Amino acid sequence: MKTAIVLFNLGGPDCPEAVQPFLFNLFSDPAIIRVPGIVRWPLAQLISRRRAPVAREIYAQLGGRSPIGELTDQQAAALQQQLGGAELGECRCFVAMRYWHPRAGETAAAVKAFGADRVVLLPLYPQYSTTTTGSSLKEWAEEAEKAGLDVPAVSVCCYPLDEEFIAAHVKLLKDALAAAPDVTKTRVLFSAHGLPKRVVDAGDPYQDQVERTSRKIVEVLDQPDLDWKVSYQSRVGPLEWIGPSTEACIDEAGAEGKGLIVVPVAFVSEHSETLVELDIEYKELADKAGVPWYVRAPALATENHFIASLAQIVKDAVSRNVTLGPACGFTGCSDRFSQCPARAGRIG
Repeated sequence: MKTAIVLFNLGGPDCPEAVQPFLFNLFSDPAIIRVPGIVRWPLAQLISRRRAPVAREIYAQLGGRSPIGELTDQQAAALQQQLGGAELGECRCFVAMRYWHPRAGETAAAVKAFGADRVVLLPLYPQYSTTTTGSSLKEWAEEAEKAGLDVPAVSVCCYPLDEEFIAAHVKLLKDALAAAPDVTKTRVLFSAHGLPKRVVDAGDPYQDQVERTSRKIVEVLDQPDLDWKVSYQSRVGPLEWIGPSTEACIDEAGAEGKGLIVVPVAFVSEHSETLVELDIEYKELADKAGVPWYVRAPALATENHFIASLAQIVKDAVSRNVTLGPACGFTGCSDRFSQCPARAGRIG
């Protein structure tokens, strides 16, 4: 029995020349720009062309490329090693990036060449959104069919409260708290990528799951006097986005004389939103706002608890042969989250 585990991630440009086509892939995704295709394609061309110079400057601070490809490969290798000798037979981990290489079509062809008897689709997005996991699953289904990959597949939709996933965050947060000059004057800011408010209003469970993850981390950390908030970063465009914004929370902390520990609660890999936006741009904002100290907890990467979490989720997915959502320790999305795939029975 051969099991292929496909790790979904966002992807990022691997050279300066890739920045504009990467942005075009992003903004031409109907899950991101929710207008008819006849409008979306020229709009994506316009947006990617206008944003490319600024984006290239951002990636120039990272050596001209995103590190997310290499880091995701490391996570895949760590997970494959963790699964070695397990009851799943021969396991091999593959990576499918949504907006840059390897895209789903390339990965589906590789999985077919491997001779997989079954596939586990594993998002590196702990909290489900139609804009991330939903989009990746849709593309995978289309590309797997094109590749003639006709084997049983189970899909993991989310794991916002998984015990080992939470333990990984708790471990890194404890390390960050130990680095703060005065914990009693420190606020923990759980920062996640934002979404347009209309996406959440349409039944997307992402914000609710992000906030549940954050509450669970604080609960397990078990420091009753901890000062903490959830915020949302990376707003672009004229639409109203969910809040509060990370920028506003930084200004608020400065006004209150609070030091900050920033936790990337929805990013499991370092990339431009952590290494540039959080580490450079928001650090400068914190300095200007009078925040006395600014500590950033790292993304989970290959932290032992996190890789153990992914391994157990894979095993559970195979043994149950159903989508994980409620089964991974999450009690499930309420009726108002109509876009939850586990609740609606759309994947698995």
